Amino acid sequence: MDGSEGRERGEAAPTLLVVDGANVVGSVPDGWWRDRRGAAERLRDRLVPRAESGVPGHPGPLEVVLVVEGAARGVASVPGVQVEDAPGSGDDHIVAVTARAAGRTCLVITADRELRCRVRELGAEVAGPRTVLG
Repeated sequence: MDGSEGRERGEAAPTLLVVDGANVVGSVPDGWWRDRRGAAERLRDRLVPRAESGVPGHPGPLEVVLVVEGAARGVASVPGVQVEDAPGSGDDHIVAVTARAAGRTCLVITADRELRCRVRELGAEVAGPRTVLG
């Protein structure tokens, strides 16, 4: 079942977990700046088990969207994690993804204060990078 069948029966959509790729990758000084795309791929792979198991306060399954920008664009989606390239500002794209989720539970992972305010205005919850990094 892809989730749409459950929604047709009135079941709630899974929590949408939107991850600010640049912010989360940048929260760990591990040399990510030398290979931004590789760092985004490693983050994507770390998110796969979260899609099934969930994160604190949000049990799985989750719908996971990783937003990437700049040199990290072009990272492929994998089962469990949809990767979206921001055509411009990553923050603006995260706000757009959050706005599309109106009416369902949405958790945005970022430490960016301005972005946190913007998505909260849309009804999203926010949490910091450690929520997905462990």
